Amino acid sequence: QVQLVESEGGSVQPGGSLRLSCAASGFTVSIAAMSWYRQAPGKERELVAMMSRAGAGGSTNYADSVKGRFTISRDNAKNTLYLQMNSLKPEDTAIYYCQAAFSEGIRWNSYWGQGTQVTVSS
Repeated sequence: QVQLVESEGGSVQPGGSLRLSCAASGFTVSIAAMSWYRQAPGKERELVAMMSRAGAGGSTNYADSVKGRFTISRDNAKNTLYLQMNSLKPEDTAIYYCQAAFSEGIRWNSYWGQGTQVTVSS
């Protein structure tokens, strides 16, 4: 059974840092395209960062709004995805979700974590 369990988010002041983790089970993170999304109140869920599967080079991409501030990474030994967030801004306040997408037989499936709240406020 595939599960994605995110770490507790938190509250931080503007300019601060926070690291989110997403522990995976039921599959190996290296074979999946792994992503972080976020959803702010009243807004649609948006892609924050993604990392391609190891077989596709493990390349990363970021939303323009977080480039240079956020870093997505993967620890294959711990089967965990991370999002390091630096220089946080109030507009980064949102519920953050991790997502895994990979093929299972002939189907391409995606799975979501439960979401974790990040609040940036002075």
